Amino acid sequence: MADRRLQVFHTVANLLSFTKAAETLHMTQPAVTFQVRQLEEYFNTRLFDRTHNRISLTEAGKRVNEYAARIFDLYGQMENSVKELTGEVSGVLIIGASTTIAEYMLPALLGDFKSEYPDVNVRLKVSNTEGIVTMVENNVIDLGVVEASVSNKNLAVELCKKDQLVAIVPPTHELANEASLKVERLLQFPYICREEGSGTREVIIEYLQGAGLNSHELNIIMELGSPEAIKGAVEAGIGITVLSRATLAKEIKLGTLVAIPLDPPLERPFSFVHQKQKFRQRAMDELLEFARQYCIDHPQVEI
Repeated sequence: MADRRLQVFHTVANLLSFTKAAETLHMTQPAVTFQVRQLEEYFNTRLFDRTHNRISLTEAGKRVNEYAARIFDLYGQMENSVKELTGEVSGVLIIGASTTIAEYMLPALLGDFKSEYPDVNVRLKVSNTEGIVTMVENNVIDLGVVEASVSNKNLAVELCKKDQLVAIVPPTHELANEASLKVERLLQFPYICREEGSGTREVIIEYLQGAGLNSHELNIIMELGSPEAIKGAVEAGIGITVLSRATLAKEIKLGTLVAIPLDPPLERPFSFVHQKQKFRQRAMDELLEFARQYCIDHPQVEI
């Protein structure tokens, strides 16, 4: 409903990238550039400084972006006010989740939510924890669900549920019959790790440090970007790893991997993260409340 030029400009201003704005808005980059130039022509001034493939807001751009944020907040409040009168819950919600959560937890939650609120369209963006937090900070997504701690005190963080992490090995590995695995023994074998910025990686490093061990002593022989890729590498005998127990249902059932509890046990939180702003879409409030109840009903990530 709001001026399309202003919407496009506001997205570019928050992301400081025409390319990322185009991806977020499902537009081509030339179309994004055209909309911004139209707005600059309307105000008869530059809104961005463009130097060395980087952009920054001019003073005029900062002023326009401040008002744009207030305008869109008022539009949202107006829509919510009308929907409260009509009882309608609809709209588009953009959710971001780290890989483990997106693949193994959210499908069931969002499926149940969609059944109850069929007029709400949910879009899901998948990244590592660091990327999801950045998207929340820049208002690219409405809600993030992450698997590591969030340091930005300006964001609201709510615990969803606890996730247990376990060591995994192929059934022929010398550790396969162990009832539990002392943390220091992780250092004795080739290790397959998630990429930098992954919540799983951060939690494991903190776990080692908490046990008085140096994480640099991990014999990392491979870094991979998804649980599925890591499980495949472990099945192939390349190394061992630590992953969420929630990712292992199929492999344990088939007997292709063995899960070994860590000693001491390793748990991490799955958390909701969103802006602390006063206003939110009604659909967002309904999703948050639905997700809170879902996590109460499913307190442990099960396999």
